[in-house]
Amino acid sequence: MNESRAAVRYAKAILDLAVDNKATDAVEKDMRSVVSTITDSAELRELLANPIVKANLKKVVLLDVFKGSNAITEGLINVLVENKRIALLANVAEKFVLLNEERKGQGVAYVTTAVALTPELEKKIIKQVVEMTGKESTLENTIDESIIGGFILRVGDLQYDASIAHKLSSLKREFTNSL
Repeated sequence: MNESRAAVRYAKAILDLAVDNKATDAVEKDMRSVVSTITDSAELRELLANPIVKANLKKVVLLDVFKGSNAITEGLINVLVENKRIALLANVAEKFVLLNEERKGQGVAYVTTAVALTPELEKKIIKQVVEMTGKESTLENTIDESIIGGFILRVGDLQYDASIAHKLSSLKREFTNSL
């Protein structure tokens, strides 16, 4: 099964459970924490992807890292460990956030820049995203100095890459193809 499809299925199940228990806000907060923690920690990503590390050790570490989380979030960790799918945790969490925002009629726009966005620029980007999608959106800014300048905007399935690194790469491809 495609890992993305599996992540969506787990995320939908968790969302249904959270809605039934009226805990969507708490679980969404946990899922955002899961995404940011795993994204920011290379050691944690390596631990989750390592097939040599026992599942119970991964479970203990994750439950310790996300101590104080909602019972639904802890249940998700347990289910993913039992089903040998714990490497999908960050992907499931990200899909959960997207599905919950969609359920609330909001969207999440992810923008990657070389430097932090100013509040004025954030407002302009949010305004453009609302015009494009017709939905209220929140903006999550990731800083990646390797893009050199410009930005990469991702809203749902759409991605617009206006980074300097992308433009240089395109220019290099055109140059080498013309030789």
